[in-house]
Amino acid sequence: MNSQRDLLIRGSERVIGHYELLLASAKSEHERELYRQRIERERRLIRDLQGEWNHRAA
Repeated sequence: MNSQRDLLIRGSERVIGHYELLLASAKSEHERELYRQRIERERRLIRDLQGEWNHRAA
């Protein structure tokens, strides 16, 4: 199970990297806000996955 969680975390980290590239080249404030929201969503997913792991380890 740990390998699945690690895979999901790595995937979210890669998605964040792609969104950061898109954010850097965004042409409007609307685009920038959209990418910021998506980055934050992925970060929340990572925190949730890490929290789930910490909860099970306790």
